[in-house]
Amino acid sequence: MIIEIDEGSGFCFGVTTAIEKAEEMLKNGQQLSCLGDIVHNGMECERLRKMGLKTIDQQEFQELHDKAVLLRAHGEPPSTYESARQNNITIVDATCPVVLALQKRIKKRYEELKNDGEKSNKADIVIFGKNGHAEVLGLVGQTEGEAIVIEHFDDVEKLDFTHDIYLYSQTTKSLEEFHRIIDYCQAHMAPGATFQSFDTICRQVANRMPNICQFATKHDLILFVSGRKSSNGKVLYSACKEKNHNTYLIEGPEEINSEWLKDITSVGICGATSTPKWLMEQCKEKIEKYEKDNNSN
Repeated sequence: MIIEIDEGSGFCFGVTTAIEKAEEMLKNGQQLSCLGDIVHNGMECERLRKMGLKTIDQQEFQELHDKAVLLRAHGEPPSTYESARQNNITIVDATCPVVLALQKRIKKRYEELKNDGEKSNKADIVIFGKNGHAEVLGLVGQTEGEAIVIEHFDDVEKLDFTHDIYLYSQTTKSLEEFHRIIDYCQAHMAPGATFQSFDTICRQVANRMPNICQFATKHDLILFVSGRKSSNGKVLYSACKEKNHNTYLIEGPEEINSEWLKDITSVGICGATSTPKWLMEQCKEKIEKYEKDNNSN
């Protein structure tokens, strides 16, 4: 049986940097908490927990004083930094540079619009993203909570096209769907209203879509390894499933069903930007063990 791990799968740059920062501090014996899961993968979070990383939520963060807290790649709103300042918390900022640049762009636009008293039209900052997602909360926070979030193409109908619209995207959203939203907005803007869109989708993530679709066609069976909370994982898994119906979403090797492997000559293993390479390797080893045991019987 041929078993191939997709070379393009695994942690993106932002996640890798966040984990390396955490590992460096923990190996030096420093105490460190992370605000939210450092990555949407339960097994990687558990590995780091065993090294000493404590995961805290917003309520725990508000009650913390005089400690070090890591901000993960998704980024945080300004209110988080203000709370840290008030409680003497040392911020270890692992916000992805792509997300950080997007936050700054949105904040700058918001302040320009707020200070421009001469505009006759109302103006809306619109973010194509997942409501409640950590990155989106950080982006909306740059606008003092005023940005409008649309999750899907169908939500675009809710916008007021008599307003000026400035459209941005969460960095991990679908490029194709974003362009559909742009086309719809351009076709429905009222006379005299301004529309501007800003392609803020991370290319390291966006480029995985065509690559992973091609990978999915190469094998009889595809195992897509991802935490079920991963937004990026859901998008890429759906793309794989569309190209190869014999695709299964698993969180780890223990979820591999031996029935899937019967009469299969080729298995492809791939994953999300939040999937560690070591976990995909474990899945490969589980299949190799199955094949070895099956051949010995």
